[in-house]
Amino acid sequence: MSARKKLSPDALREAVADLEGWDLLEGKLHREFRFADFVTAFGFMTKAALVAETMNHHPEWSNVYGRVTVDLTTHDANGITASDLELAQRMSELAG
Repeated sequence: MSARKKLSPDALREAVADLEGWDLLEGKLHREFRFADFVTAFGFMTKAALVAETMNHHPEWSNVYGRVTVDLTTHDANGITASDLELAQRMSELAG
């Protein structure tokens, strides 16, 4: 399976079920990470940004104090791909 090929609805449902804390929201993989404070949240974002850059796959995200909200989709595939799933998993691992 190509990392940039949109997942089928069945494959997507199965994959999301295996990603703890992640949901589907408006056609994107969605999660809110909560941290003790801004510095910890920003540290997470810095680490995740380095991973995303090595993957050449960048999240849609925002940060307010200790909360980081993330949405993942592959725009050129018009949906969620294996790249989104990999980045979601790696972000979950970074968050601990």
